[in-house]
Amino acid sequence: MATINLLPWREERRQLIKQQFLVVLGGVAVLGALLVLLGVTVMNSAISDQEGRNRYIQTHIDKLNREVREISDLEKRRQQLIDRMNIIQDLQGTRPLIVRVFDEMVRTLPDGLFFTSVVRRGNNINVEGIAESNNRVSSLMRKLDGSPWFDDPNLTAVSAASRYGEQASSFRLSFKISAPKPDQDKKK
Repeated sequence: MATINLLPWREERRQLIKQQFLVVLGGVAVLGALLVLLGVTVMNSAISDQEGRNRYIQTHIDKLNREVREISDLEKRRQQLIDRMNIIQDLQGTRPLIVRVFDEMVRTLPDGLFFTSVVRRGNNINVEGIAESNNRVSSLMRKLDGSPWFDDPNLTAVSAASRYGEQASSFRLSFKISAPKPDQDKKK
């Protein structure tokens, strides 16, 4: 007689295929999880490497910024020293000038006239004084105008000073210091 297998072979085959599918699906899921874990690890490693490089660069940038600040501070100090040197050189160069100015003021001072106040601001000299007469003030103005050391004499005020005499007058004038050229000074 013929043997007939009445077992549900199709059902068993479906179960086997389903089981194989689930095993493959599980394997793919595990493989996917491993790939994601590997990707995350690689990315974290790359990020930490880049952060290390960034820290290295930042420390060198900070070091360079400190050096730049030091250089700018040194340049400021250098400029301050140069300014001080220039001031000292100017003072050394003009030191004999004030002596010459006072000497020239004495030379231009006519008899019968005296100064009560002499104020210097830069190259301008403001003078207040008393004269026996207005002629003495005029004489002073002419001498100041003729002096190679002074320029632009300007009489700003003249008033009577009766406590010094009948014709006495007090005056205020200003003039500028102008050092003569070397050949002009030798002529005098």
